Amino acid sequence: MKISQLLFVLLLGMTTHTALYAANLMDIYQEALQQDAQYRSARAAYVAAQEKTIQGRAGFLPTINLTGTRQVQKINTPLSSEVTIQSRGVVIAATQPLIRVENFIIYAQSKTEVSRAESQFVIAAQDLILRVAQAYFDVLDAQVDVEVAEAQIQAILKQLEQAKRNFEVGVSTIVDTNEAQARFDLTISQEIAARNALEIRKRTLQGIIDRFPEYLVSSREITTDLLNLRYANMDEWVSVAAEKNFTMKIQEATYEIARQEAKKAWAQHYPTLDLVAQYSDQTGVGGAFTGRGIDLTSKSVGLQLNVPLFQGFAVQSRVREALANRDRALHDLEDTRRQNALQVRQQYLNVTNGIAQVRALEQALVSSQSQLDSTMLGQEVGVRTEVDVLNAQQQLYSARRDLAKAYHSYLMSRLRLSAEAGELDEEVLQQINAML
Repeated sequence: MKISQLLFVLLLGMTTHTALYAANLMDIYQEALQQDAQYRSARAAYVAAQEKTIQGRAGFLPTINLTGTRQVQKINTPLSSEVTIQSRGVVIAATQPLIRVENFIIYAQSKTEVSRAESQFVIAAQDLILRVAQAYFDVLDAQVDVEVAEAQIQAILKQLEQAKRNFEVGVSTIVDTNEAQARFDLTISQEIAARNALEIRKRTLQGIIDRFPEYLVSSREITTDLLNLRYANMDEWVSVAAEKNFTMKIQEATYEIARQEAKKAWAQHYPTLDLVAQYSDQTGVGGAFTGRGIDLTSKSVGLQLNVPLFQGFAVQSRVREALANRDRALHDLEDTRRQNALQVRQQYLNVTNGIAQVRALEQALVSSQSQLDSTMLGQEVGVRTEVDVLNAQQQLYSARRDLAKAYHSYLMSRLRLSAEAGELDEEVLQQINAML
């Protein structure tokens, strides 16, 4: 096999290896599910919150306590020598709440806290999608900057070599050569900066998936599926968000807990009724006084009524405090509702304007390519200069870069709009991944 053929096979193998192991957006997301520390922390918090219901239900169940004692006493009296008395005791006490209004409220609060924790976990999952997508698109944007810089270097280098040849044969001035050289040097510095930015963006993604992302799948062409939104207009998105947004659900749960806290504080005015049972088995009782203990076994079952009369105005103070916190939670809920509606409108405008921007940049790219072709032709016939060609090339590469970044920004806006509407999940992410 010839050397050139061997090099071709090796190059083809490297290209195939890169294509096979290039990760797309869903691949990175699946890795983040297992590796992201913030998401795993949120999942642990969600698991912990599930215990709230069990703790709240415990107020309806009996409490049983076992107490055991063992004593050895030595007693000296004027009438007798030292006496050693051994005593022991076992007491089992059980209390079954019968009427405790506060326990019913605590149980209702525990269920609300679990519901709030579920919403918080969903938000953490949505935040993971947004963080992964943003980091992914940031890497793609940085890759575009590097690719544009590399393409500019090659194009300017070609123009620089041509300018030098033209100057040598006397068909152009040294100004064209100096202009091309200056553009070339500037682009070299821009490429260095772009590569540094790409490294930083990849390190940011590494912080989520715990590995360095070598190759990512990027969009090679802009999909035509830009208008396929689930709801037709802004008002529909706002209406859906008012019902499904999980930040709203968290604030609603917070208000409900505050309302229940006020009821719980007021419940401390109410009497409580418990069923109490006790079994006691003791030996050596009274030995310290008589010099000889006796054995005693007792059993008791009865009702225990507790009627609160006065606690130094502490209950009234706690009630007022709880009512003020309830009002604060209500105002926070209203503020959250307004902010959510504002965010939905902003993200909807970002999506619709993003569509228009992508379309405009697509046309700008076509126009820039046509301008470059005509400028290069004009240079050949002598009606355009080297500077004109360099400017046309710069405009083309800028249009190509701006189009890619605008498309990525548009895709992120779609994800954020779905998140604000409470509908961001893996299915939405798969749709975005398919558009790359």
